[in-house]
Amino acid sequence: MSKTIIVSNRLPLQVKLNENKLEITPSVGGLATGMKSVHKEGDGIWIGWSGLTEEELDESLSKKVDTAVAKENCAAVNLTQCDIDNFYYGFSNRTLWPLFHYFMEYTEFEKDFWESYKAVNQKFAEVVLDNLEDGDNVWVHDYQLLLLPQLIKEKKPDTSIGFFLHIPFPSYEIFRTFPWREELLTGMLGADLIGFHTYDYERHFLSSIKRILRLDVKFNEVVYHDRIVKVDSFPMGIDYKKFHQASVSHTKMNVKERSELQKRLDDHIQSSVDTKLILSIDRLDYTKGIPNRIRAFEYFLNKYPEFKEKVRLIMLSVPSRSNVPQYQLLKKETDELVGRINGQFATVSWTPIWYFYRSMPFNNLIDLYTSADVALITPVRDGMNLVAKEYVATRTKKDGVLILSEMAGASKEMNEALMINPNNFEQIADAIKQALEMPVEEQIARNTILQKRLERYSVEKWAHEFMKSLDATKNLGQVIVSEKLDTKLTNQMIEDYKKSKSSLILLDYDGTLSGFQDNPQNANPDTELFQLLDALNNQPNTDMVIISGRDKETFEKWFGNKEYSLITDHGVWLKKRNKDWEALERLKNDWMENIRPILETFVDRTPGTFIEEKKYSLAWHYRKADPELAQIRTMELNTVLTSLISNNDLTVLKGNKVIEIKSSSVNKGRAASRLLSLKNYDFIFTIGDDWTDEYMFEEVPENAYTIKVGFKKTKAKYYVKDTNEVRKLLTKFID
Repeated sequence: MSKTIIVSNRLPLQVKLNENKLEITPSVGGLATGMKSVHKEGDGIWIGWSGLTEEELDESLSKKVDTAVAKENCAAVNLTQCDIDNFYYGFSNRTLWPLFHYFMEYTEFEKDFWESYKAVNQKFAEVVLDNLEDGDNVWVHDYQLLLLPQLIKEKKPDTSIGFFLHIPFPSYEIFRTFPWREELLTGMLGADLIGFHTYDYERHFLSSIKRILRLDVKFNEVVYHDRIVKVDSFPMGIDYKKFHQASVSHTKMNVKERSELQKRLDDHIQSSVDTKLILSIDRLDYTKGIPNRIRAFEYFLNKYPEFKEKVRLIMLSVPSRSNVPQYQLLKKETDELVGRINGQFATVSWTPIWYFYRSMPFNNLIDLYTSADVALITPVRDGMNLVAKEYVATRTKKDGVLILSEMAGASKEMNEALMINPNNFEQIADAIKQALEMPVEEQIARNTILQKRLERYSVEKWAHEFMKSLDATKNLGQVIVSEKLDTKLTNQMIEDYKKSKSSLILLDYDGTLSGFQDNPQNANPDTELFQLLDALNNQPNTDMVIISGRDKETFEKWFGNKEYSLITDHGVWLKKRNKDWEALERLKNDWMENIRPILETFVDRTPGTFIEEKKYSLAWHYRKADPELAQIRTMELNTVLTSLISNNDLTVLKGNKVIEIKSSSVNKGRAASRLLSLKNYDFIFTIGDDWTDEYMFEEVPENAYTIKVGFKKTKAKYYVKDTNEVRKLLTKFID
């Protein structure tokens, strides 16, 4: 039976070493709760770091850790203290975390950090592969493991892999500054399904895919080599029942059962009928906007002094990454701000801010959630923010008001909250006043909608929806009508070739024999290619023909001293082996004077594009243009050209990042047909990568081997991945 392997930076366990004895307790909250059902289904395994470094564990303790976590259906990845310093505290939290949250001033691009990040991702990959069996699913989590999907896919290409990013994915303008951007994107594309909390993050990721890797994106699907990678948004929920039921139980407590914290809260609430509590809960992180929130509260007290001695802000800041310099500075700034404001406004009976710098147990969180009239959640950038959802879930009477930053991922699905810009103190102050004065009927109306949504889309539903979408990706390849040319098919083809008495091999050039270049003039054949073509051309009983849209002059310059057979200009010119050029078609090119000015206009309006003028065709190349602008311009140009050429015996060919206009009476299929009429071939092989090669695939006999380069819809029978695979394949024809 297949299983699901969950991979995250940390195991869902608290593993502690106490006087050389191991103490293991399950983690609670967030991911651990959401993945519980996935972990338990079908002998699932959770892989991650135990929390103890190799230096803390001798061989005996290490084995005990492995045995103990195995009982919990987990497997530990062993990391050194150096790994933690450079991979976790270094690259993950001093490079990726600030960059992805738009704090470029805090971002460090250290090569040592990057090397450690690669090495640790490899360590995770090795543990995954040790536990991976055919048919298993793998679900990788978060920014610490962005390279892992590709590392697994390279070794186990048929494994179904999902990846979910729990933090924002930044806009292209931010992400492009990252030195190892291609490697990171390639790592993520090892997954079959990539998930984000919001559509904004999904859109930013796809924009970087198009602009940096120059891959084709259709809606939310990325065409990558021989696969389609689906990208989608899945807003993470909470364990709604847990928080709601805990709140219900809390309200039934008698006075003696209440915690010391709750008693203090009760004292404040009962001090006056006008008393209100505003709650703020975060990790102490610069992304949470804590100093801004304190200053905005100060601005509120100054703007609306009537609320002094009536309103208290309760701030719970959970310690986080206290050894990172920026967090130390943040702690210092927060302490000073709280001290200054309390010193400025406090009276004998009232302190405006209660500030807690610590973790609190679950029952104390419920104390805070149920006692607060307002939750003030104002991160300057946040992937989701589950605190906002937890607060709403605990409001059993459906009262209470949520003030939420529009920069939090949760804002996209919690429109009934009061939305604020965390940098706009005026707006925050007004929102606090509105929340404090909001009629109970309006509070109930807003929270009723919010609670229904949170209950319906819980964290378990989130996990289920992701796994359901991951299963659906197994059918994405069905849009491709060709079959992958595997070893068995290749061997059969070579066997047929060796048995044949007369063989024809038709080879496209650009995108097939040679990879694409930003400038087509730079795609000169390399030494390796010449050696391959020479050997292929010298095979007995074989006619090798390079058939291309390239112009005659270019091919004469490249191959004029060779004995190859060549067809250029999509089938206008033919050069048989050891013979001169002959025209297969008689064409005019006077139409080019009318079309060229139109293309020049599009070049002027679209930076990065240029015109390639051939003898019998014009090509508009847009490989270097911004992909999204190019998409708009190609639609515009296609519309303009279609209306112009309808009565002029011209056609528009849409190639790989190029639009070419040529005579409609000329194509590679007609040229291939001419060759087939000259000799009785009993083996035919033709290979190409774009739309112009489809004419060849249509024209050759049914028993021919037709091969498409790339993962695209085609009339060819088979496909190979890329130009590297083409060259490897062609070497098999050589004795």
